[in-house]
Amino acid sequence: MVYDLQRYINTEQLVEIIYLDRLGQITQRRLKLISIEGNRLKAYCLSRRAVRSFSIQNILAVFPVAQTKGA
Repeated sequence: MVYDLQRYINTEQLVEIIYLDRLGQITQRRLKLISIEGNRLKAYCLSRRAVRSFSIQNILAVFPVAQTKGA
């Protein structure tokens, strides 16, 4: 998981994650990854329009967002 996240950071690839939040709810977020800091992922959340921090162990899935040319 960390390897994939780092690769997406390096290539500036937008991703979607499936995440288990601190209340036990599963959410889906579209992110621009910024950095990995210890066991946390720092990212800009497109839906919240703010920088957020995510526990890497609570990320259930990560996949790249297909980007169209000019977007």
